Amino acid sequence: MEKQILDYTLVAIGLLIMVGYHIWLLYQVLNHPATTAIGSYAINRRLWVSTMMQDPYNGVLAVQTLRNNIMASTLLATMAIMLSSLIALFMSNNSSNRNPGGFVYGDTSDETQSLKFFSILLCFLVAFVFNVQSIWYYSHASQVISLRLENRQQGQSHHYVGRIVNLGGYFWILGLRTFYFSLPLFLWIFGPIPAFISCVVLVPIFYLLDFTFEFGGISNASYKENHHMEDLEHDVVAD
Repeated sequence: MEKQILDYTLVAIGLLIMVGYHIWLLYQVLNHPATTAIGSYAINRRLWVSTMMQDPYNGVLAVQTLRNNIMASTLLATMAIMLSSLIALFMSNNSSNRNPGGFVYGDTSDETQSLKFFSILLCFLVAFVFNVQSIWYYSHASQVISLRLENRQQGQSHHYVGRIVNLGGYFWILGLRTFYFSLPLFLWIFGPIPAFISCVVLVPIFYLLDFTFEFGGISNASYKENHHMEDLEHDVVAD
């Protein structure tokens, strides 16, 4: 009973730490996007879409770039569904080989072991759904990015295509981040202590990956200036 309490307590605390970090990251992305890598990528993608759509000769380059993103999402989706299939096949095996043995300090009952594998399976299925959705948005963007509209409609078209590309990028990030979440769940097979340690180690790694530190990114002033210029251009087109 004590091992079962230790199992669920440590794993729950570790996952709550990771979830709490991502809630704080979401707040930073929404309120200070230029200080985060996700926000900087979104700004750069909008600028890239505007540049690609202004010059008709960039159509092939734009479609090729989106095709590369589709291939990256397809690779992650394929990995996710293959791993899900393997885990489901392993769970269907009712042999006693599923028990990792006495070297695991934690609950090794059949119910807990099934919960561990089901958590990993669910994580990979969610990653698969996110990456498939990313493929859909990128495929749609590759079709509409080559549109040639009248000057009055170009500003709206750039905004729409930029939004579609950003949605594809957001779902790709969610799918990739779900793969990171599967690591503590996988280590949970070997006990709650490795799972908790991996959660604590992943948070500072996420912090280094998710923030720009004014280093090679776009500053807040540049972000505000770009949006101010876009508002001016939109007003001029509307006139």
